[in-house]
Amino acid sequence: MDEAILAALFSESPIGLHVLDTQLRIVRFNSAARHIHSFPLKGYLGRPLGELLRDYGVEDADVIESMVREVLRTGTPKRDVLIRLRSRREPYTEAAASVSWFRLQDAQERPLGVAAALLDVTDRYRAQARLALLERASGRIGTSMDLFCTAQELADAAVPEFADTVTVDLLDPVLRGEAPESGPLVGGIPLRRAGWSSMHSIEESGSPMAGEVSGFPAESPFRHSMADLRPRLIGRLDPEAGWLSNEPFRYRLLTAIQVHSMIVTPMRARGLVLGLACFYRWRSPDAYEDDDLTLAEQLTARTALCLDNARQYIRGRSAARLLQPTPRPPEFPVHSAVETAHSYVPCQSGGDWFDIIPLPGGRVALVAGAIAGQGTGAVTAMGELRAAIGALAALDLPPDELLERLHELVARLSGQESHPSQDASGSLMVGAHCLYAIYDPVTRQCAMSRAGALRLVAVLPGGSAELAGIPSGPALGQGMPAYRTAERELPEGSVLILNSTALPRGCSLWDVEGRLDEVSALFAGGRRSLQEACDAVTRVLVHEQPGRPDYDVNVLLARTRAFGPDRLASWELRHEPESASKARKLTADRLTAWEIDELAFTTELVVSELVTNAVRYSDGPIGLRLIRDRTLVCEVTDTSSTVPQLRRAEDTDEGGRGLYLTAQLTQRWGTRPARRGKIIWAEQTIPDDSP
Repeated sequence: MDEAILAALFSESPIGLHVLDTQLRIVRFNSAARHIHSFPLKGYLGRPLGELLRDYGVEDADVIESMVREVLRTGTPKRDVLIRLRSRREPYTEAAASVSWFRLQDAQERPLGVAAALLDVTDRYRAQARLALLERASGRIGTSMDLFCTAQELADAAVPEFADTVTVDLLDPVLRGEAPESGPLVGGIPLRRAGWSSMHSIEESGSPMAGEVSGFPAESPFRHSMADLRPRLIGRLDPEAGWLSNEPFRYRLLTAIQVHSMIVTPMRARGLVLGLACFYRWRSPDAYEDDDLTLAEQLTARTALCLDNARQYIRGRSAARLLQPTPRPPEFPVHSAVETAHSYVPCQSGGDWFDIIPLPGGRVALVAGAIAGQGTGAVTAMGELRAAIGALAALDLPPDELLERLHELVARLSGQESHPSQDASGSLMVGAHCLYAIYDPVTRQCAMSRAGALRLVAVLPGGSAELAGIPSGPALGQGMPAYRTAERELPEGSVLILNSTALPRGCSLWDVEGRLDEVSALFAGGRRSLQEACDAVTRVLVHEQPGRPDYDVNVLLARTRAFGPDRLASWELRHEPESASKARKLTADRLTAWEIDELAFTTELVVSELVTNAVRYSDGPIGLRLIRDRTLVCEVTDTSSTVPQLRRAEDTDEGGRGLYLTAQLTQRWGTRPARRGKIIWAEQTIPDDSP
């Protein structure tokens, strides 16, 4: 048995075994220890351990030799000692081994030598090193919104652990903050050097300096990679390669430092090609492998995303600077629910704004907001808030719920690390004021909520002005998000006045009750047009303090409209299957009266499906309403609060196609909560030739 065990250890064991005598000379080794990644032991029998370690390029060879002598002296083993090997002759390579040392002794515990059990962990070591490098690089790349700085961070992170030289070249449009054309690039490639790091100095290599144009030869891995957007791995670079010999400059550049392996990766983010990253090895003996290509792609993808963020930041910052001198709101579109007019008196570039957002069912959302501060930061913060409100409005949320979500968004953004620029907008959004109102021309109901000090004034058709009783909530991002919605029915022709001007001490014109009489006088008699009335209200604000005001003045007026029988039809249906056919007939008759029979077939089908769903999934009366606006809106109300989900029915299913058919036949559809239950709506485009 002893002989069998010894035979197995020295001939069949996958773990390398070395036996050293008391002088630490190699006296025996098994077949598994004969070579580890081109590190042969032939010729080392009888030679001391220290000589072997130094020949194999092991770092801290003297320390390891002292450790082995300690094992021989004390008998205490040393386990799992990581040793890195580096060959000194071709083919150059590196390896890693986990070695456990233990003493050999006789029956009287007299030392006979030392045995070393060696396990090749080169692949594991390299994988761990790649993961560690990726983790460190992820923390180093993208620390600023500067394109050149981000490109340089990639180069610095990869040298010298992963590459001996790294170059990063970006397209000219990217450096200007523009979006390059999507898809592969063919023909000329206008690239400029944005990042460079090497174990050689840039003067020695002759590489282009930062900002200089980087030319790449035709029919080369660089051009091919940009053409098909696939990386290129060249394990062993052939100096006689055709693409290299046809380009003297590139040939001199690569052969001067004796590059023997390289990786070329296109930089892509969000469907856009941003540039090219190249990794070269000339000092490290190991050639690049497939796992290295994966790491290069991961590093490049991380950097490309940061570069695109920086590009968009540059573009947005430039747009904010263009907006800064004249932050006047764009012309508002004509809307059926309200007639609007606005006035703007600029003083400084601030963050005050208005928005009119169309909502389903002919409704409209009126938004006023104010951000403390001036300049680009305030304008940028204003744009971010407007974008967030637009996205939340698309969800058709009630005003109080919309402000609560906006409050949470601002609070979360304020807790994150802001951009290094001093005028970054993250902190400016905190404390912003916002007023959000939804007007429904069908019911003439106006639902309103506010965050901060902004107020809304309602001028009734007779000319009397009064403050809308909107419960006050905290400014965005401050305190607890406690917002409430106030609802009020407005007579047709009422005028809503929104003033987003942030006056000194956080006050507003409408905080003073005595001013309401002055506003009423501006509308007395009804002789003014809406724009004239808006200009008159603006003049009151401008003249509030002597001389030119030190704040911008923004005023929005909205005169309400109501939909009459010529544009509105509604019915209440019983909760029974026969209601679907009744709904189809009512719909067909109304479309005939409106002279839009060409929409009858699709509308009847949509109405039938929606009413059928209401009968199936609710238990109360069903409401059907048709609205003829710029589109034909069909609304079905039921008593169930469950939001329907669009799904694709299987061929064998008997149902489940109602919402799918609605989505296919209409321009858009959606749901919103009602006082009791929900409303499912769908819109269709009315033909241009309809009366």
